[in-house]
Amino acid sequence: MNEHHLKLPDGETIPYLLERRSRRTVGLKINQSGLVVHAPNRISQSTLEQMLMSKLDWIIKKLHAQKLNQVETMQWQDGAELLLLGNQITLSVRPDTVSRAVDYQPGLLEVALPNTGNQTVIAKKVLQWYKKQALSDFSRRIALLSAKLGVTTPPLFLSSARSRWGSCNSKQEIRLNWRLLQAPPHIINYVVAHELAHLKEMNHSAKFWAIVERIYPDYKTAEKELKAWSAKLHRI
Repeated sequence: MNEHHLKLPDGETIPYLLERRSRRTVGLKINQSGLVVHAPNRISQSTLEQMLMSKLDWIIKKLHAQKLNQVETMQWQDGAELLLLGNQITLSVRPDTVSRAVDYQPGLLEVALPNTGNQTVIAKKVLQWYKKQALSDFSRRIALLSAKLGVTTPPLFLSSARSRWGSCNSKQEIRLNWRLLQAPPHIINYVVAHELAHLKEMNHSAKFWAIVERIYPDYKTAEKELKAWSAKLHRI
């Protein structure tokens, strides 16, 4: 992706990331990086920017909403607040002569190590703990919902993708973003149900959504809540 700047009539500019692809239409989205544009290879830059100007009200509105939803950068230090299954927990960092395994007690995640000021090491230890817990938690949910769907429990792999929460490939392997462990359980269940439904329908047709609804009836509410939680889940 290449960075460009959309010049506005008042002289201000809006930065955006542009990726050209073999596609027929222009796609716009707002993510943590700001405005991202996917455009056909054949469209000229001037035509593209004219189209962007026609969508200016939408772009400004979405960028403003994204700014309001931004969360503070994570500081890996004693007293920092984390999320686990929708609940807030506190990070406790204490000095020790050796680096010890992360210890979790209800509401408290304790990290003990010689250098309590090394945020890189603290982050690494905590994220490793999250991924280990995510694999265990997600495996249990997949087994339960697979049984409900009447399919063999598929292989599970963890993902660190920034743009998607889960995926299911043609080998019928499920990938789930470990950051989902921070979300409330019903949101995790929705994502699991969504990906399991792809074992039967590798698309987003009406048949697919009917399968999702059969596994998880209140999927529409959970889907909306996941979007609201997204910024917080990407804090780490």
